[in-house]
Amino acid sequence: MKTSVRRVGAAALTLALLTGIAGQAGASEEDPSAQTSRHRTELRQAMDDVVAAGGAGVVVRVHDRRGDWAGSAGVAELGKPGKPGADWSFRAGSITKVFVATVVLQLVDEGRVELDESAAHYLPGYGLDRRITVRMLLQHTSGLYNYTGDAKADGTPDPGIPIWGQDYVDNMFRTYRAEDLVRSALAKPARFEPGARHSYSNTNYALAGLLIEKVSRTDYATQVERRILKPLRLRGTSLPGTRTGIPGPNAHSYIAYRHEGRLKVVDGTTMNPSWAGAAGEIISSTEDLDTFIDSLVGGRLLSSRSLAEMRRTVPTAGVDRVGLGLFEYRFTPDCAAIGHTGGTQSVTSYLFTTPDRTKRVEFSITHGVLDGGDPASREKFDAAHRKLATVALCGTAG
Repeated sequence: MKTSVRRVGAAALTLALLTGIAGQAGASEEDPSAQTSRHRTELRQAMDDVVAAGGAGVVVRVHDRRGDWAGSAGVAELGKPGKPGADWSFRAGSITKVFVATVVLQLVDEGRVELDESAAHYLPGYGLDRRITVRMLLQHTSGLYNYTGDAKADGTPDPGIPIWGQDYVDNMFRTYRAEDLVRSALAKPARFEPGARHSYSNTNYALAGLLIEKVSRTDYATQVERRILKPLRLRGTSLPGTRTGIPGPNAHSYIAYRHEGRLKVVDGTTMNPSWAGAAGEIISSTEDLDTFIDSLVGGRLLSSRSLAEMRRTVPTAGVDRVGLGLFEYRFTPDCAAIGHTGGTQSVTSYLFTTPDRTKRVEFSITHGVLDGGDPASREKFDAAHRKLATVALCGTAG
């Protein structure tokens, strides 16, 4: 699922970023070591601001002209001392979609899938509108209802499966099947005509995962592991399926919500991620994500043609543009980058790089006592993690 960043401009969790660092008077005369020290100080302050805005802990990795840097702030577990480890694993949410889109495009490279072929050609058993293409699934332009919740034509909520508040907590360990999630979404009216515009929908990537399985005759997770995780040696990355824990060291993350007038805080670290599946179940680390995005944009995983298709974008309703599994987001007028955000009920993550790969950032925020139902609290938290990304990538808070 997307994080609250979609609401930047018009919907929370959209993105894309970075072409340069905003200049400052006299910066060219400043000693490089002093520039590095100042930037890292600003970065640490932005991390502390995220914690102050409701994050329990935050881990950050940055690659730029100053070198590679990783650090953390906050605590690994509420009520106990000790920061999270900068190399620990976490639930990366919708960053999963970048991995899934990469596998689909690898199948395109192999001549086994065509981007502009009807998705129904590969998935004949779902009654899909034959105008919906594989490209539309990856680009969120299919018009399909989002099974985690959407809006009706009049703007009122159209709830999907329970993913927030007490309803979610009561279903934290429920197992979902991708086929059932897709069929529940297809039972709802389409949001718009296929290809007419962009609207983020987890249903698109549930279908993309099923398409991979249909074409490869193995589950989508096996294909991600064989094609990406093993070749790149991403040992801190996994696709858990219905497994409820996080392998190896990890920080706790929390769900805070209002129930019967009271604020409740629940440890959401352990849960069944099958509700997210190919749309958002992946577990990773900042180091692994950095290796992945550098390899992807650097051309190690796709042909130049497929990579160009992946990066070819269309406008969204917000301030960003969307490609095939990648968003393009402008953090400041002269600072833009490509990547994706991710989120679960208790974690917010970022994965971005400049097109030339000279600047990259990956971070994960484990939520603390963050009242998601309070607009002011949510806005403060959203502003803090956007600022963190901006400082990391652009060298300025914007």
